[in-house]
Amino acid sequence: MYQFILLIHVFTAVLVIALVLVQQGKGATMGAAFGSGASQTVFGSRGSGSFLFRLTIGLAAVFFITSIGLNSVAMHTYKQDKDKNVVLPFVPAQTAPAAAEKSEQVPAPSKSGDIPARK
Repeated sequence: MYQFILLIHVFTAVLVIALVLVQQGKGATMGAAFGSGASQTVFGSRGSGSFLFRLTIGLAAVFFITSIGLNSVAMHTYKQDKDKNVVLPFVPAQTAPAAAEKSEQVPAPSKSGDIPARK
């Protein structure tokens, strides 16, 4: 189920990006390069602007719905795994025994702030 929703989500994202790049902005002539000028006869007298806008809004709605669906499926799976104690507890790393090596101890500085000399 998760993979299917994710596939639709990615496909919708790519389509939204493509539609936004193809649409003609205010005063821009880039849309004419993709046939926007000749599309008035195909899509009606208003041109492809409203059709592409409505298609983009619809795909954006599908994108948001799949986003919520992916979140819902992921949280449902997480809660099921948590109830089954599948989530591994934190186990601190074990340290080596300190008695194995003798470390040279440095005396603490005196109250006057002098740093003691090392032996």
